[in-house]
Amino acid sequence: MTGRAADGSTTSPGKERRIAVDRLRSARVFDLLDETYGRHRWRSHGTPLDELIGTVLSQNTSNVNTARSFRSLRAAFPTWEAVRTAPEEAVIEAIRSGGLARIKGPRIQAILSAIARAHGRLSLDHLADLPIDAAKAEMTALHGVGPKTAACVLLFSLGQPAMPVDTHVHRVSGRIGLVPPRTSAAACQPLLEDLLGRDRDRILNGHLNLIAHGQQVCRAQRPRCESCPLQSDCDYYRAVRVSGDG
Repeated sequence: MTGRAADGSTTSPGKERRIAVDRLRSARVFDLLDETYGRHRWRSHGTPLDELIGTVLSQNTSNVNTARSFRSLRAAFPTWEAVRTAPEEAVIEAIRSGGLARIKGPRIQAILSAIARAHGRLSLDHLADLPIDAAKAEMTALHGVGPKTAACVLLFSLGQPAMPVDTHVHRVSGRIGLVPPRTSAAACQPLLEDLLGRDRDRILNGHLNLIAHGQQVCRAQRPRCESCPLQSDCDYYRAVRVSGDG
């Protein structure tokens, strides 16, 4: 039975041990992040469509600018149908404070039109009844909606166990060694979801605390490794700082 265990499994004992070690290490990492940055309670951020548009507005800007542009858009247009059918320049002007308005405005209108064509109404509430992979696939089929945006909708609106992988989550999880080197952000998402047991609350805390760690300690430039609580479980610390190359 070369390459196959007697019970039909294709996973070798050595690989099973490595997976078990990886899970133990990742559990320590996320527990330490929870201790450092606190635990967060899930609450819905609004309807799936609200969250989708809000996440599009958040691309390449701050949370403050995102909130400002979302409020401005809703003040100018009381319904998503009004946004969809408005003159393009009017939508651009309404979201100008969020940056990249000439990209985001037409993108939002195109997304709304695609949803209206597909469902006959402007709602994504049906996503709550779909298997999570089907919901991800439906959203990422919309132009301008990637895996991170889809995961934000599923996690923050619907409470589904989807991990949004932004630049901080991607960088920190790679440096620590939670995912293999050179793993793309898209490929990072299911790996982290599996490590966190596809559990909504663990994923919520993992996501928010990886971001906090990336902003405060594991920064893109000049990471503060000397004050990092994850030193004993971090590949980057062992390989770069302990060797004296950092």
